[in-house]
Amino acid sequence: MRVLGVDPGLTRCGIGVVEGVAGRPLTMLGVGVVRTPADAEIGDRLVAVERGIEEWLDTHRPEMVAVERVFSQHNVRTVMGTAQASAVAMLCAARRGLPVALHTPSEVKAAVTGSGRADKAQVGAMVTRLLRLDAPPRPADAADALALAICHIWRAPAQNRLQRAVAAHHATKGRTS
Repeated sequence: MRVLGVDPGLTRCGIGVVEGVAGRPLTMLGVGVVRTPADAEIGDRLVAVERGIEEWLDTHRPEMVAVERVFSQHNVRTVMGTAQASAVAMLCAARRGLPVALHTPSEVKAAVTGSGRADKAQVGAMVTRLLRLDAPPRPADAADALALAICHIWRAPAQNRLQRAVAAHHATKGRTS
């Protein structure tokens, strides 16, 4: 499975591509950051994020896009920018018919480090180790994007089994009513 991980942000949108399957060594295919100037108009910034994501989709041809689920923060401006960048990533994927998975920051941290409360340094260190890199990707947004992709690769088999079980339950329930 090839997954494009997106750590959404307007100033720095982390992007990482990981390939592999659960239980096997994973491979990083690319990592980077789409940057936009803080003083640019919001529309121009969103277009820049879209162009950056589209370029990554064209280059790496992922089968899936994993985006960090936006959660409530104290700074409303930060939340708005993150939500807007997240929507752009989902739109780019949907336009291509690619499935999108949303993972919370604590889900990603728990999957990669074993603790939902891990700090950025711990996530970066585990991403480095899991992908057999020489150094943690910089900035942290890039490492977070790789962590999202890793999280999805590891969680997807269980999520798929759960979805099939729920669908089977509903199909059975419909026949017995």
